[in-house]
Amino acid sequence: MTKQFHDNVLGGDILDQLYNEARTYNGWLDKEVSEEQIRHIYDLMKMAPTSANMQPGRFVWVTSEEGKAKLAECASEGNADKIKAAPVTVIIGYDIDFHEELPWLFPHTDAKSWFEGDEEGRKEGAFRNSALQGAYLILAARAVGLDCGPMSGYDADAVNDAFFGDDPKVKSNFICSLGYGDPSTIFERSPRPEFGKFNRMA
Repeated sequence: MTKQFHDNVLGGDILDQLYNEARTYNGWLDKEVSEEQIRHIYDLMKMAPTSANMQPGRFVWVTSEEGKAKLAECASEGNADKIKAAPVTVIIGYDIDFHEELPWLFPHTDAKSWFEGDEEGRKEGAFRNSALQGAYLILAARAVGLDCGPMSGYDADAVNDAFFGDDPKVKSNFICSLGYGDPSTIFERSPRPEFGKFNRMA
């Protein structure tokens, strides 16, 4: 590795917090997550790249007991309990009409025209880039000291009706609980493949 590479690498403790020692939690300690923390997560996440800065993610931060109950009704039995117990569960959604915001999000050129009249293309781009934003959200949450429990075991149509019913162009991608994870609720870490298993140089 070059000296430049060494100079730019984050410290091992930071890499452990974000990746090496971070885990997916199934249960939560009885500690609150503040709105200030939620806003901090968003402010970090929004700085990460999306195609043409399209920012298609639309987020519902479910913190109220009423909201948790409504979301839990849309989830599988095991995930319903996780949602009810978590301080926060965020619904990561995506706006199929994200291109309407491009004149100010990407003012360098007429990017809106790239997507007009192509709803299927917008769906593909919005889904892909909102998934990226969801991944950035997980790393941002870990960076501010929280733990995460992402999940996809829920009825997407039910979530869309319950939380995005007033805007049918917004659909859910996945959901993720946030809080202070209970160490007793994690499994032993599953295997991770070595570089040579799924990678090649070309």
